Amino acid sequence: MKVFQKIVDLQNALFDERKQGRQVGMVPTMGALHEGHASLVRRSVKENDVTVVSVFVNPTQFNDKNDLKNYPRTLEADCQLLEKTFDEAIENRKSVNSKSIYVLAPSVEEMYPTPDTRQFEYPPVSTVMEGAHRPGHFNGVCQVVSRLFYIAKPDRAYFGEKDWQQIAVVKAMVRQLGIRVEIVECDIVRDEDGLAKSSRNTLLAPDERAIAPTIYKALKASVTYAKKHTVQETHDKVVGDINKVDGLDVEYFSIVDGNTLQDITSWDDSPYVVGCITVYCGKTPIRLIDHIKYKS
Repeated sequence: MKVFQKIVDLQNALFDERKQGRQVGMVPTMGALHEGHASLVRRSVKENDVTVVSVFVNPTQFNDKNDLKNYPRTLEADCQLLEKTFDEAIENRKSVNSKSIYVLAPSVEEMYPTPDTRQFEYPPVSTVMEGAHRPGHFNGVCQVVSRLFYIAKPDRAYFGEKDWQQIAVVKAMVRQLGIRVEIVECDIVRDEDGLAKSSRNTLLAPDERAIAPTIYKALKASVTYAKKHTVQETHDKVVGDINKVDGLDVEYFSIVDGNTLQDITSWDDSPYVVGCITVYCGKTPIRLIDHIKYKS
């Protein structure tokens, strides 16, 4: 495994790899890596010759300065996890010498030598839910992800479905900019109690961590409930079940068409229906997101 702080050094290494006809996969992250990230890396290692993992806390996608300040930064531990994950991914493979993993861990000044003033807007997918509650967030996501794609020029890029709306926005950006990359969606990885793996989980105090699984429990139970109840009744049931737990506060729960991300009023409105939720957990509080598929 090689770690690069300088973009040009990574690009030179990738140039040499491509001269040998090797395919490149990319896993964009903001660090504080966990098993969810590891699952993306394992898939990229399996499907590509070279895997590039970016570890960069991107300031342009935070609309809350305290959130940016408190976001966990654990590069040393991240690299240890990546080494372990890479070793596991190539174990018992005869192609061990043909596989590589590179880590790009640039400074803010390296990633943004000049301010990025580009504007990205892809309504309706970028303007609802997270887009409505975190103004500027998806613009910052598109700024950094497009820059990473231009830097690494990956054949494939891997994203976890926990950030479900983000995938839709990135796909829209790729289409608009004409970037030649396959966006690979990977299943959510959960703890045994159902809580979706997230870097933010490390910020939860023990009592907060104990109540956080209520979110997925309520979502999962609502799938059965929805079979005999309306969209509005299902919405209200999920919000009520979560909000009755002291320390949990639903910011929004939207039941939407899985393609357009527009709210539905009847289960017959779409063949692909997803429930997307954001919940504040604890005193800090920590903002947790999740989703559930009702029809797919």
